Amino acid sequence: MIRARNDNNCLISREEYEPRVELTKIQWRVPHMVLNDVNKLSLLRALDSGRYLSAISEPFRSWNLYEFPFLQSTAKHSWAVKATTQLEKSHYVIFALQIGRKNVLSQDASRFDACNLTNVKLYLNSDFYPHDDMNLDFDKNKIAVLYDAYARFRRSYYGSASDETLLTVNKFLYCGPLLVIDCSRQNEVVRSATVDVRLEFDCKDNVPSNITAYCLIIHDRVVEYNPLTNVVRKIL
Repeated sequence: MIRARNDNNCLISREEYEPRVELTKIQWRVPHMVLNDVNKLSLLRALDSGRYLSAISEPFRSWNLYEFPFLQSTAKHSWAVKATTQLEKSHYVIFALQIGRKNVLSQDASRFDACNLTNVKLYLNSDFYPHDDMNLDFDKNKIAVLYDAYARFRRSYYGSASDETLLTVNKFLYCGPLLVIDCSRQNEVVRSATVDVRLEFDCKDNVPSNITAYCLIIHDRVVEYNPLTNVVRKIL
């Protein structure tokens, strides 16, 4: 964990009160498994062989958060988020805009703003997601595509068959909106070559000068661990 310099983004209060959050205890709950005799013997033999063992039976998900403060006051924007030669396979990209709330104690930093967004595109080199334009219009409540992507994210991310979501449509508009882009289905070329991650988004009007863009990239990670040498090797 990385402790922030102040607590302004997790509290809502008057500036003169200067409240603080004091962490006194952090507990990490890790599940433990007990093997039967057959599997324990098989595992001991594998340990004696000295070969690499996968730290987990399935890939786990990792994330990176990128921030673009103080966007230019224009209606069209192009943001080169990341360029790398070892990009893990991106499963989802979550994009949001926020106006003047960061490090402001009197503002709710957990809320984001629509900013009259009309369309957002994610580019992985020449491939782009989604393939169709969103044609959003918050003044006319034309956000069905946006909320559907948010609802699908929960079902896909957690592998759940339930259609229940944390936020209703009204709360989604009030607390969000969060734009979820599913880019899990990619060409093999995209995952092996150098990848430029770029976001292009349009608004009806010029955005305010104190607006910040956020991009959360969720991807897969796979590591291998040798219990004899304590060497951890990243596979993906």
